[in-house]
Amino acid sequence: MTKLAANLSMMFTEVDMLDRFGAAAMAGFKGVEYLFPYDYPAEQIKEKLDEHGLEQVLFDFPAGDWAAGERGLGGLPDRVGEFQDGVGTAVEYAKVLGCERLTVLAGKSVSGVSGVQMQETLVDNLKFAANAVSGTNITVLLEAINTIDIPGYSVFRTNQSRSAVEAAGSPSVKVQYDIYHMQIMEGDVTRTIDANFDVIGHYQLADNPGRHEPGTGELNYDFLLPHLDEKGYDGWVGCEYAPAGETVAGLGWAARYL
Repeated sequence: MTKLAANLSMMFTEVDMLDRFGAAAMAGFKGVEYLFPYDYPAEQIKEKLDEHGLEQVLFDFPAGDWAAGERGLGGLPDRVGEFQDGVGTAVEYAKVLGCERLTVLAGKSVSGVSGVQMQETLVDNLKFAANAVSGTNITVLLEAINTIDIPGYSVFRTNQSRSAVEAAGSPSVKVQYDIYHMQIMEGDVTRTIDANFDVIGHYQLADNPGRHEPGTGELNYDFLLPHLDEKGYDGWVGCEYAPAGETVAGLGWAARYL
């Protein structure tokens, strides 16, 4: 049965961040994810999770100066030290929050730095992160992101993320497959999921175009979500979409899962 996690970076934005935990629980969600927790002490977030009976499903490693347009450090050769420091911070948060999935954002391509060099850096950083979570139940994830929403993003196809994950050579490193992003970049999402099911550790969804809730665009989630069940996926599916209107008013599509 599909398990949906509310992405609090994009959903329930009608209220302040710390109030979104309660709003998600009230709407029927049992799990939450978001981009970053680092603006708040881990213990404060843990109180919200416990108060509302929620599981912390996923968040991202620190990704540089987000407000300035940076979108990750994983593939940047001149930021390796910063990436490694961020791994330590993220793992400490994950232990407090009971979070079992942490996502690496590779970052945008850099002028004067070859794709080969960025890929090598990314693989080395994935290995570092895998070592940092050794002995825990944490999985390190690598996400490919479309280059329409984030021009210049360096990992934008499933084969790139799979290649880096395989090169990292650790069972603790897997692909994060965002159906919305890969519909834009590749299409043919069902066959892509089937071909890469063995390395995918987490899924996210949104419809396209618009990145709104399922049922607002071209993707058939009435087919895709049962297909994941049939494949034997028993993990979470993150709802990383911007509601077309008020969040709760747009949750009709999810009623069967909540």
